[in-house]
Amino acid sequence: MRTLRARLTISHILPLLVVILVVGIALTYLLETQVLLAELNNELERQAMLVASLVAAYPRAWSDPTTAREFVALIGERLTAQMALFGTDGTLIASTDPADDKSLGQRFDVPGLSQVLLTGAAVRVAQERSQGTGATDVLVPVWVGRSIVGVIRLSDPLASVYGRFAKTRTLIIAVLAGGLLVGSAVGWFLALDLERPLRRAAQAISAMAGGQPLKTLPEQGPEEVRLLLRAFNTLAERLQSLEKARKRLLANLVHELGRPLGALLSAIQALSRGAEDDPAMRHELLTGMEAEVQRTERLLADLTRLYDQSLGPLEMDFKPTPLRSWLAEVLGPWREAAQNKGLRWQLDLPDDLPIASVDPDRMAQALGNVVSNAIKYTPEGGEVDVSAGADGQGIWIRVRDSGPGIPPEEQERIFTPHYRSPARRRFPQGMGLGLSIARDLVSAHSGRIELESAVGAGSTFTIWLPAHPPQPEEHPAR
Repeated sequence: MRTLRARLTISHILPLLVVILVVGIALTYLLETQVLLAELNNELERQAMLVASLVAAYPRAWSDPTTAREFVALIGERLTAQMALFGTDGTLIASTDPADDKSLGQRFDVPGLSQVLLTGAAVRVAQERSQGTGATDVLVPVWVGRSIVGVIRLSDPLASVYGRFAKTRTLIIAVLAGGLLVGSAVGWFLALDLERPLRRAAQAISAMAGGQPLKTLPEQGPEEVRLLLRAFNTLAERLQSLEKARKRLLANLVHELGRPLGALLSAIQALSRGAEDDPAMRHELLTGMEAEVQRTERLLADLTRLYDQSLGPLEMDFKPTPLRSWLAEVLGPWREAAQNKGLRWQLDLPDDLPIASVDPDRMAQALGNVVSNAIKYTPEGGEVDVSAGADGQGIWIRVRDSGPGIPPEEQERIFTPHYRSPARRRFPQGMGLGLSIARDLVSAHSGRIELESAVGAGSTFTIWLPAHPPQPEEHPAR
């Protein structure tokens, strides 16, 4: 009973065993009492009626013992039951049982005799019916004219009945035992079929906990088991995807942190070797070190946002924000970054931009990631345009660059964390987190990001925000 297979098998067999036992006992009782014994009584009564009609043609049998014995001897050879002739006063006249020869002419208290004489009809008398003993008697009156001259009793010992019924009982038990055996085999098979996928799932989970490679399982068995296996396969695929993402993140993190650290180390070594004595060289090295530190800070900020998203819904702090002044302040540092790279920077902010309810810090992070990608992947001499406005669909902020563009097959995947273009046209470096984080932050504002791009024709990212964003309580805090 410690295994599911054993319990399921017992659950199949136990009800079947009880049903078969009850059915067997009931069937045996019904066959014995309602079929065999009833048929025996009917047969005895038919024989007794026939004998009574024959003996009525021999009226001397009731007054002449010799005639009675001759009649009994003649008819008794053709009967399976024992036959006796009784007078109306209970006197035994003749019998086919040799043991009754000494009792001929004696009076007996015959059960059922008075009832036969009173009703003039056949009477069935059941004697003791313990196993293998007793008898079934049928008493039939003999009429001569309009008066009863005697009674015929046919008696069949039940021992012969029980002997015949033993074979029937054996057959019934064999059939029921065969049914129980078949039911047990079916129960065992069903239990094994149910246990097998559950055992595989348990072994796979144990293997997964032990650090072994994950693998999906065939979805077999009942619908509930298939649902369980489908959920396990979904979990396994998800864990495999997370493991791949973790490895990519680790590799990218080593690369992204190693590059600025190497640059900083080189600059520090140059300064320690005398470059600090040259003001121009010192300024150039310090400027480069500051740029590397800023890039590292942005990397850490992206990682922080990624960690925040893994904890659940973002905590948003919506505030009424004048878009024009806010955008001018947020985009100021990016204008300097674009101009320092030799890019043409154009900003178009209408005076009638509405006041929007946004989380200024979160939205600045999202917009900064989009603008940073535009500056990073636009070659020197290119152009970056930022514009904003409002129409019937909502508030929009558009960032357009003249970079290499994005192939159509990659335009959806660039919002996937850690995705890097295999062609390395637009994403030659980086951890692939900026656009993914930007999309999630915009989604937290109930907005969306749209992309229009073609290879060689630049890219345009449009951030759409609803005119009436959700209230703070719709974004529960962690």
